[in-house]
Amino acid sequence: MDFLEVVEKRKSVRKYSDRPVEKELLDAIVKVAQTAPSSRNSKSSAFMIVEDKDTLEALSQMRDYGASPLKSAQAGIVVMGDTSKTDLWVDNCAISATFIQLAVTAMDLVSCWIHINGRPCLKDQPDGKQAEDYVAGLLGIKEGLHPYCIIAIGYPEEEIPEK
Repeated sequence: MDFLEVVEKRKSVRKYSDRPVEKELLDAIVKVAQTAPSSRNSKSSAFMIVEDKDTLEALSQMRDYGASPLKSAQAGIVVMGDTSKTDLWVDNCAISATFIQLAVTAMDLVSCWIHINGRPCLKDQPDGKQAEDYVAGLLGIKEGLHPYCIIAIGYPEEEIPEK
């Protein structure tokens, strides 16, 4: 599949089959993400692969809206930014997450971007507990790394219609 076909084929998919995603594919996806451009080549993005179903279920509870695709996902890649490397970590994470989604598509998998950064756990309490704190605590993410998003990954539950 050439690049333009990958871009055209990519869609957000929120329901996944029970088929596990091969570890080799997940590792290859992270390698692609590590090639993403970053401000002054700071390489401020970091990645964590989550495959444990209980952990994915807990991550789906980080917000009362928009995180439910993690329930049926077979894997998630947490994209984090290192604030000690650059003040443009948010931008770098977004680029890295996009590379992940394109790599997923090129490998005949599907994905959905689950946003963390700046999102409250409860939609009607924007100044309450934040999804970033929930995720960092749940996954034991070290200080200085900020969870930006999770890309839910899997094989589609059903056939994806062509555009």
